[in-house]
Amino acid sequence: MAALPTSYLFVPANRSERYAKALDSGADAVIVDLEDAVGPQLKVEARAALDEWLRQHGPQPRLWVRVNAADTDWHEADVAAFAGMPIAGIVLPKAESPAAIAAIAKRLGGSGQGVIALIETAAGIAAMREIARTAGVVRLAFGSIDLQVDLGMQCDAVESELAHLRVEMVLASRLAGIAPPIDGVTAAFDDMPFLEAAVQRSLRLGFGAKLCIHPKQVAVVNAGFRPTAQELAWARAVMAAVDKGDGGAISLDGRMIDKPVILQAQRFLQRGGLV
Repeated sequence: MAALPTSYLFVPANRSERYAKALDSGADAVIVDLEDAVGPQLKVEARAALDEWLRQHGPQPRLWVRVNAADTDWHEADVAAFAGMPIAGIVLPKAESPAAIAAIAKRLGGSGQGVIALIETAAGIAAMREIARTAGVVRLAFGSIDLQVDLGMQCDAVESELAHLRVEMVLASRLAGIAPPIDGVTAAFDDMPFLEAAVQRSLRLGFGAKLCIHPKQVAVVNAGFRPTAQELAWARAVMAAVDKGDGGAISLDGRMIDKPVILQAQRFLQRGGLV
């Protein structure tokens, strides 16, 4: 089984010359952005440019499109343009309404596309568990910067004040049975130690991926979410001990191997793309 994407790199929709570069950056997934990265006067032109590029370059299973929010004049045309195209799916910004997501999922039909719901407002936080359970949603993503503005918060550099909301997003995803959520961007794209620490915090809280705003961030994010060689070796040893067991009590290096230990080993192997 292939490992889930851990890095999602944004690229502006009005810069079509960057699409291929973003896909070649090492990012697991690329989000072509029709929302924040494109000014109002350029949105129609950017949509047309992306549509043309996709028609010329064929299926792009790692490419997502962030459409404009459901309450904007561009939303319907954005969804109509890319629903059913051979891409990974649609990213919905300012996701607040399960009904709006259901409408997108209906448009996608049986195309195999999914919806990533970007939670970045108070209303989105309030509806997060319901949104996570909405058919078509494959992942939640945390729009931490926009959320701070919406809530009137002034967080410290590591966004300590948002830790409980991140935990709630992980919990909502787990209860809905969808993939671990995608953490928000780190704006300081030249500070690699800071980014490494941010990825480790995300991982500790239960996130499975992170949004990137610059290609420089991709390698750090990918490495941070992948299990280490030591973790993979331990996971293999655990599963080998389980395979050799006769159904009775199992131990490894003096430690009892019970169900939580087995599940952790399986998660390491899954994150490494080995199961």
